[in-house]
Amino acid sequence: MEDGKLLIAGVGSLGCRWARAAHSRVSDWVDLALVDADARSMDGAKHANCLILGDSTSEVGCAGMPQLAEARMRSLQPITDHFLGDAELLVLLTGLGGGSGSGASVEFARQAAQSGCLVITVAAMPFSAQFERQRIAESALPRLSKYSHVCVELSLDRMAWQARERGVDWEQGSAWVEELCEGLIRTLANVGLINLDLMDLRSIVSKSGGSTLLVAEGHCDDSVQLYERARSSPLAAMSVGGATGCLLQVEGGPHMTLKQVESVASAFTDGLAMDAQVIIGARVSPDLGERMRVVAVVSGLPRIQSDGLV
Repeated sequence: MEDGKLLIAGVGSLGCRWARAAHSRVSDWVDLALVDADARSMDGAKHANCLILGDSTSEVGCAGMPQLAEARMRSLQPITDHFLGDAELLVLLTGLGGGSGSGASVEFARQAAQSGCLVITVAAMPFSAQFERQRIAESALPRLSKYSHVCVELSLDRMAWQARERGVDWEQGSAWVEELCEGLIRTLANVGLINLDLMDLRSIVSKSGGSTLLVAEGHCDDSVQLYERARSSPLAAMSVGGATGCLLQVEGGPHMTLKQVESVASAFTDGLAMDAQVIIGARVSPDLGERMRVVAVVSGLPRIQSDGLV
């Protein structure tokens, strides 16, 4: 981008795993940062900003100690300032419930917001049977949301259920996260038929209320199925009814028509507030053929409908 850099960051072991997988799809346009107390999260990472939470790998880790991870992340701010100062958008991926994710991610988001970054966070909540991790995560989520322009709560229970349906291990079933990151980065890094930029994104996420993200890929002639696929993502239970802002990026093959774009836009914006601000972008990608990829940032959600998503 001419105006600044795009950055994907993973905090904690799960966040680092997701960030590395997502970055591999869009490495030409985005930088990568990895933050964890366990150096194994950085093994083999090339051209990444790697930050260890501690003075040495032999130091005690941060498992179950978010305050320790947060303090160690704070001590690293002189380093993060070097790459956050040039970044305009941070996509932060983390798993809450442990020490690194629940502590360091909050401080990292604070540092990014302080530097002027637009912060979009995807935070995975622990399995419902993990009571202590749930307690830690529920305490961390509001603080992480405070420093994020968009903070999306992802359900590991739903992700695991969907992974079982596909016959894969849930830890390898992060395609939704990767597709989300790829869609956001492609939306902002490439010029399209109807172009979107960071100013459009800032305008949408400035709406008061809750916010969330939707992503889906499917046949270009089936807008309803695309929307239903987006709603069946591993997000926590949600409703987008009454939202006051929506940024929608539609990407299709060479034969994508304006009518198809309009149909998808209608499916994704139906139910928004009557005076909602809707910004639509469109781009042709030859590799998609007859398929269409849609990424939506929805904001201004009534608080009563956005519990767990804000």
